[in-house]
Amino acid sequence: MTRVMCLPYAGAGAGVYRPWKTLSTGRARATPVQLPGREEEFSRPCYASFHECVTDLSRRVTEAAAGEPFAIFGHSFGGLLAFETARHLHETGGPLPERLIVSGTRSPRHRGYTGLSPDDDEAVRSLKQDSLRGFEALDHPELRALLLPVLRSDARLLQQYSDYRPQVLDPLPVPLTAVRGASDTVATAAGVADWKTFTTKDYVEVEMPGGHLYLLDFMPELWRVIEEQL
Repeated sequence: MTRVMCLPYAGAGAGVYRPWKTLSTGRARATPVQLPGREEEFSRPCYASFHECVTDLSRRVTEAAAGEPFAIFGHSFGGLLAFETARHLHETGGPLPERLIVSGTRSPRHRGYTGLSPDDDEAVRSLKQDSLRGFEALDHPELRALLLPVLRSDARLLQQYSDYRPQVLDPLPVPLTAVRGASDTVATAAGVADWKTFTTKDYVEVEMPGGHLYLLDFMPELWRVIEEQL
């Protein structure tokens, strides 16, 4: 059995993957990996830097794997974190995932991020325009006050990424699967296809129906894709 370490998208907590725990089988088991500042770790400060984030996630993934086979899955922001976590494990001699599965995210060479507007209303409009759904909680003032600081923290990490990322990224010796929603305007087809240059092993590309947060409408179907890839 393979533990699938699941990293959330920007602003979300690992709880978004709880439905997968009921779908887990003898082949694969979903293991949501929480980030500080959200859900049960709400009182912990968010990561201050991309380096701190990847170093801590590498520790969390290794501890959660507990010596068993594992894969890493991440969507959007979480997909980039999944790749950088696998890269950090490789560079530090840590255990490597059986497969890296990135969803709804462009390759590091195709990154481009302008950040969130300092105006809350404009930031919300931008998030909802890009993602079509998944940020409905931002329509409620009380929830917006809780979620926007986390989103802004994740946005700062994305802005730091160009400084964190080395000029040349060697491909990883890890099989890689890239998944995108067919109508995703954020994770473009060209940006996703470039992931094939980031592995020396097997590469698979999968297209699902829907937009940037397609996974919210196709959780069982996406889990079946993950199981098939393992």
